Amino acid sequence: MNRKLRFSKEHQWASEETNGEVFVGISNYAQESLGDIVFVDVPEIGASFNQGDRLGTIESVKTASDFYAPVTGHVVDVNKELIEAPESINERPHEVWIVKLSVGAEEELRALMDSDAYEKFVDES
Repeated sequence: MNRKLRFSKEHQWASEETNGEVFVGISNYAQESLGDIVFVDVPEIGASFNQGDRLGTIESVKTASDFYAPVTGHVVDVNKELIEAPESINERPHEVWIVKLSVGAEEELRALMDSDAYEKFVDES
């Protein structure tokens, strides 16, 4: 899957679809920091979130970490494949999505970092 990704400072990515929805996942940097992912707790379909709100938790063999909404919206789908194969995030972090949000504020999506800006942000962190 070839997506144009936008990144948040919390290391989530958003990939805009043509219908005003975005797929949301975590960055390669985030999955490397977590280590081997063993469980992903996702929100319920229909739940609404503001930008920066906690969407759920990702557990790895060494820690648990919250992940956040990169944009305001409501959950229209969750990746059910993560129930059986949460480690797929480690294998393909920029392809495996966690939730799909209907975007409530387009300007928030445009304000996220592109890949180059995110790479610079990570290097400076």
